[in-house]
Amino acid sequence: MKVTRREGLALLGGTAAATVLGAPLFADDAAEGPVVHEVQMLNAHPDNKRERQVFVPDIVRAKPGDTIKFVAADRGHNSQVNEDMMPEGGTMWEGKINDEVEVTIDVEGAYGYYCKPHNSAGMVGLILVGDVSGNYEDLKSARQRGKAKKRYEDIFARADALLAEETS
Repeated sequence: MKVTRREGLALLGGTAAATVLGAPLFADDAAEGPVVHEVQMLNAHPDNKRERQVFVPDIVRAKPGDTIKFVAADRGHNSQVNEDMMPEGGTMWEGKINDEVEVTIDVEGAYGYYCKPHNSAGMVGLILVGDVSGNYEDLKSARQRGKAKKRYEDIFARADALLAEETS
């Protein structure tokens, strides 16, 4: 059976979403040392083609010292931190268009990020590193425009559920 690139990405996206949403508190609690979390930069969500300009997964739960690897699966995207949506002293990054970028995050807290050319189209995401209580609620009130505002509402609703599940 031949699998196309799109079908392969769809399978990968579903696996990544299942890993983030169905996993224990951290991606690999049994492993010693840091973990690399892969995020795809896509023109369309593999499970819902109507959802355009997306990061998959759009929520990553990580530990301090973990690395987030943004993969340019489709052309025309980048990843960069939103300076208004990160903890004090947190890791800054700004990837180039069409390039992979790896970011090792050592400072606990919540990080909002986006694709520069597609921010208003709602291409945004969230990284939760360790204890996020220091800045998580502040991120929810950060000003957003266009489709990013609606997409962040959905992301924060799912992140709230994830965090609530961790404390129960």
